[in-house]
Amino acid sequence: MTEVKVKRPRDLVDGVLLLDKPVGLSSNDALIKAKRVLNAKKAGHTGTLDPFATGLLPLCFGEATKFSQDLLEADKTYVTTVHLGVRTDTGDTEGQAVAADPAFDRDPAAITVEEIEAVLARFRGPIAQVPPMYSALKRDGKPLYEYARAGITLEREARNVVIHKLELLSYEAPFLKLEATVSKGTYIRVLGEDIGAALACGAHLNALRRTGVGTLKASNMVTLEALQAHAAPLSLLAPVDALLSSFPSIVLTAELAKRFLQGQRLPLGKEPEVVTPAPYEGRVRVYADDRLLGTGLFEQWAILKPERLIAAAQ
Repeated sequence: MTEVKVKRPRDLVDGVLLLDKPVGLSSNDALIKAKRVLNAKKAGHTGTLDPFATGLLPLCFGEATKFSQDLLEADKTYVTTVHLGVRTDTGDTEGQAVAADPAFDRDPAAITVEEIEAVLARFRGPIAQVPPMYSALKRDGKPLYEYARAGITLEREARNVVIHKLELLSYEAPFLKLEATVSKGTYIRVLGEDIGAALACGAHLNALRRTGVGTLKASNMVTLEALQAHAAPLSLLAPVDALLSSFPSIVLTAELAKRFLQGQRLPLGKEPEVVTPAPYEGRVRVYADDRLLGTGLFEQWAILKPERLIAAAQ
């Protein structure tokens, strides 16, 4: 008789895993592997890293997925190595070298650190950036990279992004090592290519590592190998409110917490037991004792409006 294997039901897992994504793995593949180890029912990531890139990939499980959008909007920090003097069709090591262009015929060894610093200064602050053809942005329902693979180049409108920080870490020709903190929507590949163009030598990314997403830092990352080998992998998860640490917090009484979870707007100005983050208007973390209830909008006249509620107290 053939033995019938019973598939183990998925568990309700809530929390955040700060994964150190390895090179060669897509963000979705990394998520699937982590989800399998944790046997989690619901999971999602907070913005993709290209397969050739490594580093911080926050993975959200269960109730944490309700707040993943916040990290999509957050600033990101990267350390990247730009290979000067060689361009590729993808702007990174996954592409093919592009034929020599007379506009980019400069020898990287002739470029000085002073010239590099002068060029980097031009890219700090608000800039306009044209998205690459090898990207997941869609045109007529199809991602741009599908057009690119078919040899089709489409016009793309420049988008406004902000380069908050752009620091030269080292330069050993032809390799330029940089650290950058950038706003949502910034392509580091394009930044590297544009720097190469400004130096009249062309460039592509040789390596890319993400070290920060919002307030989340690389120092707390976990590798897939460590996750798979750990005797209690659930203990490696950060709590849901790790995604919300930049928001002020409000702690409600038991009665107010009940009303908050029912979706009621709460006037807190006359509640002496509740300490409010005045003067402040915006999003807040909301607790009852040490239990996270969700997020709310703290409005004028000390009104707390429920925003995203979690199904169970954390």
